[in-house]
Amino acid sequence: MMTISKQISQQINQFPEDILFGYKELNINQQDYTTAAKALERLLKKGVIKKISKGKFFKPKMTIFGEKKPSEEQILKPYLYNEGKRVAYITGTYFYNQLGLTTQIPSTIRIASRDKSITIKTLSVKASPAKSYVDVTEENYQILGFLDAIKDLKQIPDIDVTLALTVFQTRIKQLNEKQTQGMVEYALAYPSRVRALLGAILEAMCIKTNIEILRKSLNPLSSYKLGISTNILPTAPNWNIQ
Repeated sequence: MMTISKQISQQINQFPEDILFGYKELNINQQDYTTAAKALERLLKKGVIKKISKGKFFKPKMTIFGEKKPSEEQILKPYLYNEGKRVAYITGTYFYNQLGLTTQIPSTIRIASRDKSITIKTLSVKASPAKSYVDVTEENYQILGFLDAIKDLKQIPDIDVTLALTVFQTRIKQLNEKQTQGMVEYALAYPSRVRALLGAILEAMCIKTNIEILRKSLNPLSSYKLGISTNILPTAPNWNIQ
């Protein structure tokens, strides 16, 4: 019968270099974790594997520029998925930079999840938790990140509101009718300022998909000071946006 140590060595030999792995990827039973930890410790001492964070390892890959570590994408992936299902997504300034809303790149990435509080501390990646307003899926995580950007409009570093509205409209144009309908439904779980601004943008784009649901969800006596004038969003007054 193959020992746990030999089983681990064989599995690691088959892993690609610079790919992150942990106990789950090694298919180790929980009752064997202590034995597995000792086996991994021996491999660490031999330099066969490197540790990047608690319970996470990789096989180092040597290039002409030195040792290559796993990419940010590889490091983050185990935290974004649970048993193959997406449960979290990247949000905050890091994602808003990818949207073209800011030139700043933060030192700490924010990861949103409905049920998990995700913190990462490695030599190359640091992440702090954020709360998702709805359950995260592979189909909706990009839309949720987009709604987060609308929510955080006034907090995004170096934001140009005119440019931001152009980016928002461009992204919405890329959605099909089902995705637009889903976006509106998800927005109902967000703060009222998100619903108001999304409604104003959709109205300005002459998109009527569920727009009245957004309007009815708002208090008609509430106003939203977002620093948006009618010059850049003519429909803003219809949604009490200032």
